[in-house]
Amino acid sequence: MIVRDFNDIIKNDPDRVVSDAKWSSVRMLLAQDGMGFSFHITFLEEGSEHTFEYKNHFESVYCMQGSGSITDVATGEKHYIKPGVMYALDKHDRHVLRAEEELVMACVFNPPVTGAEVHREDGSYALETC
Repeated sequence: MIVRDFNDIIKNDPDRVVSDAKWSSVRMLLAQDGMGFSFHITFLEEGSEHTFEYKNHFESVYCMQGSGSITDVATGEKHYIKPGVMYALDKHDRHVLRAEEELVMACVFNPPVTGAEVHREDGSYALETC
């Protein structure tokens, strides 16, 4: 059984707290935990805009707080995000995520991330191994 406290991770495990341009992510589960997925709590700054395309990963995201939108780059289809809304990038969808208010999101990645990934220029993570 794995039990972790979000606040303990923030205080005592800086390797599990990753930040980049106007977002930060607390990595509650990583590849090394052997679950077959990773689980993160991610914060996107109010007014920020991010273009991502996870070519090597599937991602599912649940909004816990804030408001914003996600736009599918291929179709132009826009969906509003608020608490209770979930989206899944089941086709490695290139998307633009906008935070009207700070967004707090619970995210699951498959395959799991190692925690060392950074977004490449195309908005994806390289496929890493433990």
